[in-house]
Amino acid sequence: MTVQLLRRKFTVEQYHKMVESGILTEDDRVELIGGEIIDMSPIGTKHAACVKRLNKLLSQKLRDRVLIAIQDPVELNNNSEPQPDVALLKPRDDFYATAHPQPQDIFLLIEVSDSTVMYDREEKIPLYAEANIIEVWLVDINEQIVEVYQQPTAAGYQFMQKFASSQSLSIKAFPNVNITVNEIFGR
Repeated sequence: MTVQLLRRKFTVEQYHKMVESGILTEDDRVELIGGEIIDMSPIGTKHAACVKRLNKLLSQKLRDRVLIAIQDPVELNNNSEPQPDVALLKPRDDFYATAHPQPQDIFLLIEVSDSTVMYDREEKIPLYAEANIIEVWLVDINEQIVEVYQQPTAAGYQFMQKFASSQSLSIKAFPNVNITVNEIFGR
């Protein structure tokens, strides 16, 4: 006899109510992906250093043209609220106090990956494409490369390019801002 397990999917609203009621706390390292509450991986030292380095680089190069969110939620749709490592957001006077950023507010999302490379590549990046995020970077700490995803469709990103060692890349929304892979990895 085959037993079918029932899975309960949650909406963003239900997810927020779990936080408000104390079922989930700010200390819980979870995110809502496709209606499922997913435990996030612990943050290692190389991962944390790379996120800090990106924050400093992007702050220096973009100044007041963006708001930089570090490991904050973005609301992609009714059932997904991931927490990318870095999000470049359109500036708003209220700093998004009234609602989490949504796809139209996002210039770039960056996922820094070491133990989660496959999950980020196969689960989160397609989710970002489906939500029409114009550009995503996957910073692969293990391989020391940056994968740049652009041209989102419901079926995934139509364009992906890998950058390594001393190569330079730019942000689609800010094409005159150049960053080298070496800067990202602190080399």
